[in-house]
This record gives sequence, C-alpha cells and structure tokens, in this order.
Amino acid sequence: MSPAVFFTALVSAMFINNIILIRFLGICSFLGVSKKIEAAAGMAAAVIFVMLLANAITYFIFYGLLVPLELEYLRTLAFILVIAAIVQFVEMFLKKFSAPLYKSLGIYLPLITTNCAILGIAEGSIISNFFGDFGFWGGFAMSMTTALGTALGYSLIIFAFSAIRVRLDSMDVPPAFKGVPVSLLIAAIMSMAFLGLQGLV
Repeated sequence: MSPAVFFTALVSAMFINNIILIRFLGICSFLGVSKKIEAAAGMAAAVIFVMLLANAITYFIFYGLLVPLELEYLRTLAFILVIAAIVQFVEMFLKKFSAPLYKSLGIYLPLITTNCAILGIAEGSIISNFFGDFGFWGGFAMSMTTALGTALGYSLIIFAFSAIRVRLDSMDVPPAFKGVPVSLLIAAIMSMAFLGLQGLV
C-alpha cells in the first residue's frame, strides 16, 4: 500500500470530510469550548488523544473479540464503554496536573464520552470496512490514519473558530447578532468554504 493512499486519507479526513463542518459531529464542544483559545487548544488535545486511543482499542476489540465470538451487535455498547474509560482517565489526569485547564473545559470534558465525533470515527472504521479492503494490519493503519486526520481537522477548526470568536469580542457587532447568532453565522460561512473542497479527492 503506497504512502499516497495514506496521505489522501489523511487530507480527506482533515478537510474534505471535516468532522465538524461537513459531517456536523462534535458540534456541542465546538460551540461550547471555543470562547477562549486556551480552552479550545486543551479540548483539541484531549480529543486527539481520546480519538486515537479509542479508535485503536475499539478496532482490536471488534476484530479480535467481537467478530470471533459473533457478538458484532455489541459493538456500540463496547465502543462507548471504551471511550468512557479513556475520558475518565483524561479527566483525572487534567484534574491532577492542569487544574486551570480542567476548570476551563468544565462540563465539556466529561461530555467527550458522548461526543458523537469520537464514536462516529470508531463506528466509521468498521462501516468503511478497511479490514476487508486492506487486511487486518493494513485496515488498522488506514483506520488510524483516518482517525488522525479527523482529530487534526477537529483541532484546526475549533482553534480557528476560537480565534475568530476572540476577535469578534473586540469588534462592533450589531446587538441582535452578538454572542451565539454571529458565532453560528461564522460557522456557516466556514462550512460553506469547506464544501468547496468536495470532489477534490
């Protein structure tokens, strides 16, 4: 399998099939944590860690345990349990070693457990059938590449959106558009811009 395949999968997951602006997953944390750049960066780092680790573990659980035992129908339950355990670990780590970041993320940190972006990528790796197309290890590599691209795409968008929202706070925005309305408008414009990338890969 050529490096071009992995590069294409990485770029596609980051830009063309962006998890937030194109697939509309993970909107809750995207809107909730993007008021401050520091909080957005912390959430991005947490999502990258959780998404990569959860994707790796769920891949092995599905093909190494559920498929041989013919328990594929339990995959969603198993995936949610794995994600919840990883998020609990991240929460304890941040609470102990980075209390300010832990406080700035607030309720959105434990909400990573139910972040549909994390579960969506784990499920997407199975639905895309990378295993059938590339074999076990090739499928695992493609799954992780897609997860990495997705996590980087999430980080890029939430960081950019946060920077825009910080700038908007110091600008003269009409009263009717202040706060959430102008944020949703900016998100819609960003989404339309990313839609222009459709069909490139």
